[in-house]
Amino acid sequence: MKKAGKNVEKARKAVEQRPYKIEDAVPLLQKVKFAKFDETVEITLRLGVDPKHADQMVRGTVVLPHGLGKSKKVLVIAGGDKFQEARDAGADFVGGEDMVEKIMKENWTDYDAVVATPDMMRSVGKLGKVLGPRGLMPNPKTGTVTTDVAKAIQEVKAGKVEFRTDKTALVHVPVGKISFTAEKLIDNATTVITSVIKAKPVAAKGKYIKASYLSSTMGPGISLDTSAIEAASKV
Repeated sequence: MKKAGKNVEKARKAVEQRPYKIEDAVPLLQKVKFAKFDETVEITLRLGVDPKHADQMVRGTVVLPHGLGKSKKVLVIAGGDKFQEARDAGADFVGGEDMVEKIMKENWTDYDAVVATPDMMRSVGKLGKVLGPRGLMPNPKTGTVTTDVAKAIQEVKAGKVEFRTDKTALVHVPVGKISFTAEKLIDNATTVITSVIKAKPVAAKGKYIKASYLSSTMGPGISLDTSAIEAASKV
């Protein structure tokens, strides 16, 4: 534990207490890494919204240009006529009422995303207590309740991620692995920040992105200067 503590302290000291441009923050995060595993890199944004008001909730999805570095397991809950389409599109698990029963009885969550057809939502609605807290509940707004299951599966497999504000107006989004090239992480992170900017609610007043950070699983948080990305998003 002492060694890990020293490594953390050393990494923190290498990061200056100032905002970095994304092009500088990514290589720095990779330079100070010390963990023995392939850490996940994450963007955290503090937004100038009040999530208690429905018209200030920020939510959306974005397909990362370089994916997340792992293949996501997708469960499809659909009517029988969609089973083959789902399998052909690469779904890892396919079923109907039997899948709903399995999740309810076994609390089964060995998958990363759930796609459902609209006709199954009455049954899928019963799974709110299991899927909701894990962020797995299908939703039309995120494209996971649809009759086009093939497209939904392909988007998830390609690196589609969801973002939404939590109760403290923070948005946390994974953008890849520390082993990615700096260019890929910069691309993914910029794509996420741009998407969150474009999802700004009309009701949000004042400064929208109040603070932003880049971090890895074990690494320090690096403050980001997002002004250039914000300016490019308004063009």
